[in-house]
Amino acid sequence: MTPDRPGPVIELDRPAPAPTPRPTRWWRLAPALAGCLLLGAAAAPAPQATSGPPLPARATLLAAGRLLLVVDPTTLTGYTPTGRTTWRVPAPAGAWSAASVGDLVLVTTRDTARQVTGTSAYTADTGQLRWRRPDRVDVAGAAAVAVTEVRSVADPGQRIQGTVRGVDLATGADRWSTPVPSTAVLATSPGRIVVVHDSGLARVHDVRHGAAIAETRLPPAGYAPDNPVVVGDHLVLRHPGPGGTTLSGYDLPSLTPRWQRLLPVGETPAPGCPRVLCLVGLADRRALDPGTGAQVWRWPGGAGWRPVPGDRDATRQVLLRPGGDGRVSAVDVGSDGPRPGGTLPAGTRDCHLVADALACRGPDGRLTLRSAAGT
Repeated sequence: MTPDRPGPVIELDRPAPAPTPRPTRWWRLAPALAGCLLLGAAAAPAPQATSGPPLPARATLLAAGRLLLVVDPTTLTGYTPTGRTTWRVPAPAGAWSAASVGDLVLVTTRDTARQVTGTSAYTADTGQLRWRRPDRVDVAGAAAVAVTEVRSVADPGQRIQGTVRGVDLATGADRWSTPVPSTAVLATSPGRIVVVHDSGLARVHDVRHGAAIAETRLPPAGYAPDNPVVVGDHLVLRHPGPGGTTLSGYDLPSLTPRWQRLLPVGETPAPGCPRVLCLVGLADRRALDPGTGAQVWRWPGGAGWRPVPGDRDATRQVLLRPGGDGRVSAVDVGSDGPRPGGTLPAGTRDCHLVADALACRGPDGRLTLRSAAGT
């Protein structure tokens, strides 16, 4: 297969002239807005909460699309964003993470050494176990692929090896396979996967049939599950460059290089922002347009906030920061920047974003749900 011919690469943060970033109210007014944001978040009352059932002390909370899963040592329970119990089934041992695809909820399990022991697929509406595989299953839009991790106690999941397999969601059987001769990392997006080998060779595969769509050789880098990252129809890689740590942006599925930007010292990509590439530095948080590398917004003082786990394709990201009094401030991050949210009561923990609700373990140990709109 012949790789697509590279297009022009836009060099940003270089002596040569660079395209003018598109103006936005956030990056121009960020210093003034940051003060309002932090004051507003600290002063706002807690969003109205719906109290649910008591949660077992040893229960694990996992977000899976429009369901919140509560896993205790014996039972897996599915809750809607309103706190209604939809089903209860026997829990798989070692439930670690969850995701949704089609009408299924996928639960990946690990042992005490954090090695994958399998993936179980449950129907989202009834909790019926449909199939189970001994490997890790990753979601790619409306499809899924199975991978085998390189066994490592220190960094499980950092590398895959052997074979990538397309999964038939109805049965859990293999639909197609493509070999991974050495080790590699995997990035997924709706309809396709990107396999980046240790040599820097990157291939894009169609998840329907496994066919290779494009390939290129990426610069040497510390390849990991969060590097490169996929944002919409773009791949962004962090790697060493002549002037320091550099970001390079590529179109998908062609892998055509489009732009480069030097990163300030201490700044790294922060996956999870909707439709933009978020970066977190020593003090600030900002976002780039993944197609051009241009800055979209900047949030001074935003580095100390932690993301709430949730669906990877969510239209918003919720960030939390505990205060000195134990209360927790919330901020809602959209593609146009952060907005102030409310303040959650002291003792709130284990929060997950489930559809439009923020589901947490409340101070009294009960499940609490709050609207995430504006939070």
